[in-house]
Amino acid sequence: MEIAFSRLDERVAKFTLSGVSTSFANMFRRAMISEVPTLAIEDVRIYDNTSVLFDEMLTHRLGLIPLRTDLKRYARRSECTCEGVGCPVCTATYTLSAEGPRTVYSSDLIPQDPDAAPAEEKIPIIDLGRDQKIVLEAYAIVGTGNEHAKWQATTACGYKNYPKITIGELCDGCGMCVDECPRNVLETAQGKVRVIAERQEFCSLCRLCEQACVAGGIGTEAAIRIGTDASSFIFVVEGDGSMPVREIIERALQYIQKSSDDLVDVMNEITGEGTE
Repeated sequence: MEIAFSRLDERVAKFTLSGVSTSFANMFRRAMISEVPTLAIEDVRIYDNTSVLFDEMLTHRLGLIPLRTDLKRYARRSECTCEGVGCPVCTATYTLSAEGPRTVYSSDLIPQDPDAAPAEEKIPIIDLGRDQKIVLEAYAIVGTGNEHAKWQATTACGYKNYPKITIGELCDGCGMCVDECPRNVLETAQGKVRVIAERQEFCSLCRLCEQACVAGGIGTEAAIRIGTDASSFIFVVEGDGSMPVREIIERALQYIQKSSDDLVDVMNEITGEGTE
């Protein structure tokens, strides 16, 4: 397995994953979406709410605010020594007090731990009218996306097969396919059409170039053929700001590794029982 990054920022990563099956690529995608732990608001204590929103609607909005998450600092409640009661090791506490007329933003959610502040400051929570007020305390815990979408660390995570473009001997360099390509993947040079190497990954597999080709040909004899590499995939991953996208990728791989090790241990136990 090989990973080659073409972009790696704090929030966005684009990379090519090679030497794996489609099943592994999909497992990797699902792990990044649903198996990376993050903080999210789970419990809210409301002292005053005279806004137009019901308590349940207000708390739902709070739960969907991405929170910065340091997994070296916070543990899951099921693994905490407080046994799920709630303590600074497994729970991040926030307060919010606001009075209208004004718009309440995520920046108004004051964290007890500054390192667990909302990932974005300008997420609107509610518009308060004159004499409307909300006062509350919120408690965030660590969870994963397979429990609820509010714990998903990614806002977008997907892949496609790496495109494979073959120019055959029948190509006469007419350039019809070059003009038709919406992604500017092809060019003409020395009387032939060729693929621009640095743009090949942008091919959308639309096959408009095949339809535009006048040189003809069938199957492997076609002047231009569009296919895919069955063992290479282009991934695009966008994080919600709760943690760097690189950490999302690393923790997803760690989850896959641990799951594989656990499966091997179970298989060894079964094999051992069968031989006794």
